[in-house]
Amino acid sequence: MSAVPSVRPATDLCDLAPRYVRAIAPYQPGKPIAELAREFGLDERNIIKLASNENPIGVSPKALAAMQAVLGDLARYPDGNGFELKTAIARKYGVGADQIVLGNGSNDVLELAARAFLTPGASGVYSQHAFAVYPLAVQAVGASGIEVPAKDFGHDLDALRAAIGTPGSDARLVFIANPNNPTGTMLEAARLRRFLESVPATVLVVLDEAYNEYLAPELRSPSAQWIAEFPNLVVTRTFSKAYGLAGLRVGYALAAAGVADLMNRVRQPFNVNSLSLAAAAAALDDDAFMQESYALNVRGMRQLLDGFRSLGLEWIPSFGNFVSFKVGDGAAIYRELLKRGVIVRPIASYGMPEWLRVSIGLESENARFLAALGEVLRK
Repeated sequence: MSAVPSVRPATDLCDLAPRYVRAIAPYQPGKPIAELAREFGLDERNIIKLASNENPIGVSPKALAAMQAVLGDLARYPDGNGFELKTAIARKYGVGADQIVLGNGSNDVLELAARAFLTPGASGVYSQHAFAVYPLAVQAVGASGIEVPAKDFGHDLDALRAAIGTPGSDARLVFIANPNNPTGTMLEAARLRRFLESVPATVLVVLDEAYNEYLAPELRSPSAQWIAEFPNLVVTRTFSKAYGLAGLRVGYALAAAGVADLMNRVRQPFNVNSLSLAAAAAALDDDAFMQESYALNVRGMRQLLDGFRSLGLEWIPSFGNFVSFKVGDGAAIYRELLKRGVIVRPIASYGMPEWLRVSIGLESENARFLAALGEVLRK
């Protein structure tokens, strides 16, 4: 008599994925214009998007010309080493090409740092109200996240340093955004340097400077120069904000050669496409475009703050190309603005349900937003 085979309980394939992956809440980007048009039956031409901190004047003319020049080679793989872009970055910041890691946006290099230096059982440290990608990058590799309470909506460096030394934390990496997103707060160079001096050499400090180009020149930290002194420092930048290349997804990290080598080992081949490589290299040297972008941001910030004063609203002083303001019921105000064809960013997921974040747009877009906001608040 043949034995009756044992019956194994049915298993959902997804249950076999690591628990820390199944627990991830995906990043929620700003609502696209086309999606809002479909949702409310609006004309896309009458919608303004001030939700994703994009450059309102578009793309550098030099970047556009550079993209046109490489269109004929799109059947070929891009330069996997990004020689031209690395050369341009190295020249601008006085680092070696072997100290540069290119990414599909700076999100990519943030994740590369986590993949290279975190393991299950280790910890990554970040601040409350800081960029949502930090906890996601930590969780995706099975490490533990340590969220440190914010101070005045910004990074509390003393508390971050204390968290690194928490017994049993095995902290390997700390993320710092400067300026911070979504609150716009900034840490002065002297304070950052003192923090770097206090951090153990075995802990990687990832300094996310996605909005660096919107800082007044005298406020910018000499972070690229610090790498020679602090080999545990990684500085990340992006071309998605002031450089106006958000749709191309290209960013980079500056690091000690050994750190960059490890990050490049976990980087996907050809992670930056040919159009992005060409456009970014050209945009890096378009000083006229950058000066125009910076000046427009200064004027736009003044326009928005004047509007908030007239509406009697509280805001967080910002050093980026956006500002967060308090409205009470953020979800309801956000929804009413959507009905009027204005997209801003709700930030309840950052622990700030009473606040909204608005990007600085063109003068006409800022005016339209303020008019719509006033109308909604008066309802």
